[in-house]
Amino acid sequence: MFLGTYTPKLDDKGRLTLPAKFRDALAGGLMVTKSQDHSLAVYPREEFTAIARRAAAASRTSPEARAFVRGLASGTEEQYPDGQGRITLSGDHRRYAGLSKDCVVIGQIDFLEIWDARAWESYLAEHEESYSQARDEALEGIF
Repeated sequence: MFLGTYTPKLDDKGRLTLPAKFRDALAGGLMVTKSQDHSLAVYPREEFTAIARRAAAASRTSPEARAFVRGLASGTEEQYPDGQGRITLSGDHRRYAGLSKDCVVIGQIDFLEIWDARAWESYLAEHEESYSQARDEALEGIF
């Protein structure tokens, strides 16, 4: 499982060092894709393949489904961490997520998210209270 919050730096070449505790799980390849809230998602290759297959099975007559599949497929890059656990984020991915030197990597159970540090702080400030006040209706089936 991918859990926790980490604060790696993005270097001048667009490389980000993955948290050491996740490197073994991602050593066989990973997929970096645009995610919600202008963050990036990092999936183990197998996990992403399952998501992509489900997305590809969506109705091709639905404009929303077609747009989602196009965005998912065109916004995803396969990566293999180097010997130091670094991945290179494309210029398009850095632009989409507004990444600067200071980044935050957060665990999302079965994948990781990469955020710009300021954007993450803003997101937390906006949503922290709703997390602590979450009610049964929003958490149906979790607890």
